[in-house]
Amino acid sequence: MILPATRRLLQVFSCLTLLAFLTLFVMSARTDRYFAWTIAPPITAAFLGAAYAAGCVIVVLALRIGDWTRVRVPYITILVFTLITLVATVLHRDRFHFGSDLALARFAAWFWMVVYVVVPVGMLLMLLLQERRRNDQTWPRLPLPRLLSAVLILQGGVLLIVGTSLFVAPSTAAMVWPWPLTPLTARVVAAWLVAFGLAAVLAYRDADLRRLDLAAWAYAALGALELVVVLRYAGVVRWSSVAAWVYLLIAASILASSGYVLLGTGRDPEPVAPPSPLDRRSP
Repeated sequence: MILPATRRLLQVFSCLTLLAFLTLFVMSARTDRYFAWTIAPPITAAFLGAAYAAGCVIVVLALRIGDWTRVRVPYITILVFTLITLVATVLHRDRFHFGSDLALARFAAWFWMVVYVVVPVGMLLMLLLQERRRNDQTWPRLPLPRLLSAVLILQGGVLLIVGTSLFVAPSTAAMVWPWPLTPLTARVVAAWLVAFGLAAVLAYRDADLRRLDLAAWAYAALGALELVVVLRYAGVVRWSSVAAWVYLLIAASILASSGYVLLGTGRDPEPVAPPSPLDRRSP
């Protein structure tokens, strides 16, 4: 089961991700006035806003599920993102609007700092508590098709490699990313790439199609919105670079694979209760 404190934490995060989506995706050209730091070019703000939308989808759906087994991977995905973002925030705290003349920008900077200190610590604590009380239900398994397994490991590998590269050496953005990034935005983009890359690898490891339905909706939102981003700001994208076409390929494959999962899972079966200690004893 999901503990009440975990549920409340997810509720808070769902509100924060929705706010970030509206601020970054909808008002991507106004981050100098309404956000914690100025994000340029606006395509980067829109990209981050789309990622927050996917995060919001996965959290809202997780709140409807009472089984920790199905929520665990999405929860870990969000936790990884918040931890990496916290590190990026500390490394580049001088880029935030703490000294801005605009009161809203100053508030946004301090609000961001508080969120990315409190939320990762709270999520890590609740993860430890959830794992200590873990009592998994057993669901009939639906094995992953080989093609889907291959696609997931390919997606996860590309996202992890690019994300790690951007975080460790932001200057590599000129080679691995289809538009310019600053060191701060490179590392925040990397946080989302690593988080979703890890989610794809964990989904491959679990190898159970039925456990992917929750993440598939968020994955679909991510793929669709990130395609919208490059169409919206097509003039900023370096179309002559390999990175631009890899971006399109990965985004399209994310959308296609998530659609396959949603079509393939169908109606959830009834869970099978875990065996009692007496059942586990040998006759």
